[in-house]
Amino acid sequence: MPESSFDELIEAMKAAAGILQQSEIPFVLGGGLSAWARGGPKSEHDVDFLVKPENADDALAAFEAAGWKTQRPPEGWLYKVWHENGALVDLIFNPASGPITDEIIDRAPVSEVMALRINVSMLEDVMTAKLMAMTEQEPDYSALLEWARALREQIDWDVVRSRTEASPFAKASFTLVESLGVVEPAAADPT
Repeated sequence: MPESSFDELIEAMKAAAGILQQSEIPFVLGGGLSAWARGGPKSEHDVDFLVKPENADDALAAFEAAGWKTQRPPEGWLYKVWHENGALVDLIFNPASGPITDEIIDRAPVSEVMALRINVSMLEDVMTAKLMAMTEQEPDYSALLEWARALREQIDWDVVRSRTEASPFAKASFTLVESLGVVEPAAADPT
């Protein structure tokens, strides 16, 4: 299936946010659209909404009740729902960076995104999630490089480094963005 256009993603984002708000399910806009909302490049892949694991089944049921096509993938960390225009919305509840918590939701500030007031992920959370999701099967750094270049001044890179220090893909990413001069190297440990 071809990827959705940006306008289709925005339409799906607004409709999906409405369903979650009506169902009183706390959520945060994550992924590429959250990076775009803070000045990053446009995303045309999907819409990512973060929900707590204990709210994931209720969120999926709300979309089913609204007539959206839904799927419970075998991965077990997200659900997928499709807007009638074909745009994919991922309901992410337990990504590789750890389960979505009240803390993640509470620290996401309310922002206006295409006339919709919603919580938008902190960029440190977005970068951490992206880095921690990398595997040997999909070591694609392109989105990270775009986001890092466009949003570098808004990101606390020390926070991202500390949250991702166990990931060899994160280490490689920092080597790359530091060598390219996108991000300042980490300060040397004085000990």
